[in-house]
Amino acid sequence: MITKKDKNEVRKKRHARVRSKISGTAERPRLNVFRSNKHIYAQLIDDANGVTLASASTMDKGLETASASNAEAAAKVGEALAKNASEKNIKSVVFDRGGYLYHGRVKALADAARENGLEF
Repeated sequence: MITKKDKNEVRKKRHARVRSKISGTAERPRLNVFRSNKHIYAQLIDDANGVTLASASTMDKGLETASASNAEAAAKVGEALAKNASEKNIKSVVFDRGGYLYHGRVKALADAARENGLEF
């Protein structure tokens, strides 16, 4: 039986493998996704300078959703992140799925970000 701790350790290994290949810059930041049981978080990170350029999550005050842990809420986070990025003149990003499968909430966030102007 796979425990929650084992699952998270496997995800962290997968994320480390992905991170060894991709990195964000000021011109093309890394769109990082973190998914918890209750919420989803996304941020645009400039790895060269070690700063977060923009972020959005289901915990933000302006996001009104019935549930914070479904694909609909993830899509709203993607939309909010794309709007924050466009205000800072960021159009192109590198997608970092954080070791999660590109499915469900992660896919919904990515699709919404693409529809609202981010290119990746």
